[in-house]
Amino acid sequence: MPIETSRPVAAGVVTALVGFTSAFVVVLQGLTAVGATHAQAASGLLAVTILMGLSSIVLSLTTRLPITVAWSTPGAALLASTGTVDGGWPAAVGAFVVTGVLVLATGLVPALGSLITRIPASVAQAMLAGIVMQLCLGTVTGMAANPWAVGPVVIVWVLALRLAPRWASPLAFVAAAVVIAVHLARSGAPVDAGSLVPRLELTAPTFTLGGLVGIALPLYLVTMASQNVPGVAVMRGFGYEVPWRRSMLVTGAGTVLGAPAGGHAINLAAISAALAAGPDAGEDRSRRWIASVTSGIVLVPIGIASAAFATLVSLAPEGVVAAVAGLALMGTLATSLRSALAEPGEQVPAVVTFAVAASGTAVAGVSAAFWALVAGLVLRAVLHRPTTA
Repeated sequence: MPIETSRPVAAGVVTALVGFTSAFVVVLQGLTAVGATHAQAASGLLAVTILMGLSSIVLSLTTRLPITVAWSTPGAALLASTGTVDGGWPAAVGAFVVTGVLVLATGLVPALGSLITRIPASVAQAMLAGIVMQLCLGTVTGMAANPWAVGPVVIVWVLALRLAPRWASPLAFVAAAVVIAVHLARSGAPVDAGSLVPRLELTAPTFTLGGLVGIALPLYLVTMASQNVPGVAVMRGFGYEVPWRRSMLVTGAGTVLGAPAGGHAINLAAISAALAAGPDAGEDRSRRWIASVTSGIVLVPIGIASAAFATLVSLAPEGVVAAVAGLALMGTLATSLRSALAEPGEQVPAVVTFAVAASGTAVAGVSAAFWALVAGLVLRAVLHRPTTA
């Protein structure tokens, strides 16, 4: 294979592997938290993985740009902190459908996209930080509950941060897999072979007020503000102008299509976008789209094998899954806090937003993330109100 082709292909493989292994545990936790059974959560992981792979292929081939589609990791963290709403899992599935429709509407109605970009970055990032904070604490509680199982995972993560930062979360999962294998060997717990077979568990969506306000609206806002808008900015930093309308239509349609199978949301990649669009994908910028296509192709068989990953996670000893999820989100937490507190004049509204989101307290059946956004925007409006002479 010529070197001008091998580099983007290699970058695409790395993008797919890092993107999946670094956060799939968060996706499973999020889906389970809003009421999915093990089989339904595995189905949701299968759906979003294959759909983000196919969407990457479609967008990259039709635009000849290195556009990478990912699942909404902040959205999954939001679900994990939200818990079940009235109507249970069917209501959550209905909320996923509404989220996809809202993304489609964003592509069709430019004013809606403009409205999203007007949300202050400090408030949006503080809300995200509060959401992921709850999951990051899982590493601490996991260490306290089961240090012999969680300790090796944390040690591998720390060493990887020093030696190969990009692979820190994937290697933490590898360490967790070893811990789980040792646990199974010692306990003699049986593994159901049927659970390793990929299958879609379809759920008829129901639409409730709790699902709409408690899941759909916050999931849409988090996905747009923490994934799609930054994803466009990352690509622009590498000299690529993402076709906004087309991207929203593809990812919105993909979200709607995957919702009955349990998929929560797909969107433009933000962090992993740099792997396919940056210099690692080759010096020839006009050929970096090959990396995104390759990533999409690799994600399809990974998605098919995702049932085995979900089963592995379900067999983990106490504290391990929460620890891996927390470690996967440490970087997101650091980045969000830094962005939220960057401007001195924005710090008080940002801290209030963070505190409300991190509390995890739902009011009137509406998630803390929604109230965090309301609190932050209201306080910001009060503090920044124009003064009269």
